[in-house]
Order: sequence, then structure tokens, then C-alpha cells
Amino acid sequence: MDFIKGFDRYQLQMMDFNSMVSPDSWARIVDLFVEMLPLQELGFKQVLADEGRPPFHPSDLLKLYLYGYKNQLRSSRKLEHACKVNLEVIWLLKGLRPSARKIAYFRKENADAFKKAFRFFVVLLKDWELISGEVIAIDSFKIRAQNALKNNFNQKKIDRHIDYIDSKINEYQKALELADSETVKQEINDKIAYQNNKKDNYKNIEKQLQESGESQISLSDPDAKSVVLHRNIVNVGYCVQAGCDANNNLFVNNDTGTVNDTHALSPMALDAKELLGVQQMDCLTDKGYTTGKHIDICSKNNIITYSSPKEHSSQKNGLFDMQDFQYNKSEDTYTCPNNQTLAGTGNVYNKGSHKVKHYKNFKACKTCPIREKCTAAKNGRLIERSIYQEALENNEKRVNENPNYYRLRQQVTEHQFGTLKRQWGFTFTLMKGKENVLSEVNLMMICYNLRRLMSIFSVKDLKNKLKALVFTFLDFLKPFKSILRSFYKSQPFSFLLKHKNKTSSNEVYLFDMSYI
Repeated sequence: MDFIKGFDRYQLQMMDFNSMVSPDSWARIVDLFVEMLPLQELGFKQVLADEGRPPFHPSDLLKLYLYGYKNQLRSSRKLEHACKVNLEVIWLLKGLRPSARKIAYFRKENADAFKKAFRFFVVLLKDWELISGEVIAIDSFKIRAQNALKNNFNQKKIDRHIDYIDSKINEYQKALELADSETVKQEINDKIAYQNNKKDNYKNIEKQLQESGESQISLSDPDAKSVVLHRNIVNVGYCVQAGCDANNNLFVNNDTGTVNDTHALSPMALDAKELLGVQQMDCLTDKGYTTGKHIDICSKNNIITYSSPKEHSSQKNGLFDMQDFQYNKSEDTYTCPNNQTLAGTGNVYNKGSHKVKHYKNFKACKTCPIREKCTAAKNGRLIERSIYQEALENNEKRVNENPNYYRLRQQVTEHQFGTLKRQWGFTFTLMKGKENVLSEVNLMMICYNLRRLMSIFSVKDLKNKLKALVFTFLDFLKPFKSILRSFYKSQPFSFLLKHKNKTSSNEVYLFDMSYI
């Protein structure tokens, strides 16, 4: 029995590249998606050279990145190689072969444009009614930075290095006193000079740390921080915040800042509410986001939080907890277990990063028969209440009354992170600096949302929707650009211009005016 045989490599074959790419290929979706984007208005640089070789069009390089990021081809070298050997990429770029340097600089120079493209896509999805903005879940995932752990320092680490160097110098000085030959003395002096040079380097790092006002400093990537990746494994990286809409589990917005989620709730929720243009929304988050200040900000902006409550910080020392004291809202007082009233001092005090009010009744504490069960303090029991305590209690009540609703958070947001990290390999960033790192995040989220559309719609329907988005508004807007730009620059919300496509009966929402 004969084996299956391939074609003759030396035989001329008649073929076209279009037939080599599957009709439901990711490359075809990317091609249509990028073609409908208003790249110039989104800020992608399109500078034509007066002399020399013409540049590549931004649409071709953007297509290359969107194709690559979904298929774990993120480095410029791998993308350059794909342009030569990958049939889908050759079809997508029509045979263009940009160099790795050109590919890398496109990503570096268009960080802001990537962000605008992602947000433009989100507004488009809102217009397609795939994103409702009624319920969003906010969570974070951590990725490694281009900064080794040995190049990340805090004051404790610097002090440890300097103490070690001082001990080594002391050892060398003692050895120098005992040395009996000039050769040995010279060797020891060289070692002392080397250690002093290292000490000077750490002193310079210490000075940079103090001038920065931060608790830690990274030398290779100043924006990267030491973060706990998982199971107490510490590495230098970024904590990427992500908001997801509950309607179809699509990404809405993103950001990166501190090493944890403590101060991310209200900035992320307000940004999503503004982008989606909704009057009210529910926000689901885990325990890491439960901060009174941010929950209060959300409630004042019509954002209903369902954030997992934290246990009270009262010490478990056998004495009465704060929960044993009844708060009287109308009188702004507390009633203790002995039915005595603790009045507020009327002042607000700073306790670390928190603001609290004090309640006390030291006079009643002196003669209290159950004082030994309440406090060991000399003057008596002092109650501290956060100025945002009411917002925290209301949030806890909502979560306890709607446990199943809160559990939607995991269903809405966890699967996306698994796809990005496990399937697409987004466990580290290739870029340095917050803005550039977010450019990778935005590329990834565009890819995820676009790939998700291939599951929501049939590939044929998605293609038709993308083909219908023909941007004929540029000439229409020219007379009004200066007026619109000055007006929308001061507006905190996005606005879509509705335009009737003359060649189609479909109504098409064309442009987010905040990007003009």
C-alpha cells in the first residue's frame, strides 16, 4: 500500500493567497475590523516622508499586532518572521515585510492611540447593545515587568545591603592590620574600594527612593512595583485593573497603578460609567476593593456597589468588639453594652490613610461594673468610627441580602483573565512604563472582545456588521471640527454621532466625539 504524497516542490503551482485563508479565519476578522477604524482620528501616526522610502500604513501594522497578540506572537522579531512564513499574515499584509525595528517602534509610538481604539470599540459595542452598562465587575490580574527583582528596592532592602557591606569592610580592615606584605595589603585595599563603590551606589539608590516619595523603586522600569503574583510568590510587575460588562462578559476599561486593589474601585467605576454614558450602574468587586472612601464616592455618583465586606479590625482579645456598641444615627452617638451613651467629640482625626471620629464617655467608664470586659485603657473605652462607615454598612447589607447576585462577579470577570494568561500567554509585558504597558493591555482586550464577537455572532454576520461600518463622516465633519473639538474637550462624557449610510439602509453609529 502506498503512502500519501505531497506535491512536487519543483513543479510550478497556480494558486491565489485568498483561497489559502479560511473564510472564518481570525485574519479576515482583523482585516475588516481595522479597515472600519478611523485611524487618523484615533491618533495613529500617519506621517509621509518627503524623501526616501514611503512608510508603512498604520492599518497594516495594527492588523499585524492584532493578529499576533491573539496567537502568542508578541515580540517584534516573531512578528517579522511571521510576515515571511505565515500564510495568513502574508495575506493580511498583502506580502509586506516590515522590519522588527519598524514593528517595535509602531507599538512604542502609538500607546495613546491603542487606548483610544479600544475605548472606541467599547462604545461601538455599547451601540450594538452587546454592552449594557447596567452591571460591571471589576477585578485585577498581575503580570511580570521587564525589571528583575534584584533591581527593585525599598528602604529595608537598601539598609540590609549597606549593613552587609559595612560588615565586609570591617572584616577587610581587620585583615589589613594583620597583613605583612605589600601585595596582600594592595589586594585588601582593592576589595575595600570595591565595597565602598557598591555602598555609594546603594546610597544613590536610597536618595532616588527618598526623592520619589514612594515606598519602593525599580531601576529598569520605574513604574513597575513589587507585587505578589500568586501563593506569596513576589515579583516585579504590574497590577492591571479591568472592568467587564455582565451582559456578554466583554472588557470595558482598564488601568494599572498601585500594587493592590485598595484605591482602584471609584476611579475604575467612574471611568466605566462615563465611557458608557449611563446614569446608574451596579458594580461587583471582591474584598480587595472594599474601601469606605471609594464606596462612598461611588454611591454619590449613582454607582451601587456590591463589594465583599471585610471583617472589622477589632482585636480578638476577649473584650467587647465594636459591633457590641449600638450606633444611633439621629443623635450621632453610641450605646455601650452597659446602656451608657458615648458622645462624639465633633472632630475628625487622621488615622493613617483613614479619617475617623471619636466617641467616648470616660466618666461613665470609671464606675462601670463590666469595665474589665470592655477595655484595659486607663481612661476608658474609646470608639473610632470611619466617616465612611455608613457607606460600608450599606454595602455589606446589599451583599448579604443578595449573595447570588454578588457571586456573578466570578462568572463575569475570571474567565477573561484565564484566556489572556493561560491561552494567549499574557503573563508578562514586553514594554517598560505604565503607558506602554497599557498599550499591550489594550491590544489584548481588543483581541478578546473581537474574538468574543465571533462566538456571539456567526462569522458571516460579524463580517457583514463590520463591512457596514463605512466611515463617510470625515468630509462631513471638516467644517465643524474646530467647534466640536473646543466643545467636547470640556465634556466628561462620550457622545456618538449618528449618521445614515447612503449606500445602506442600516443605521451606523460612526464616531465617539470625545476623540476629535
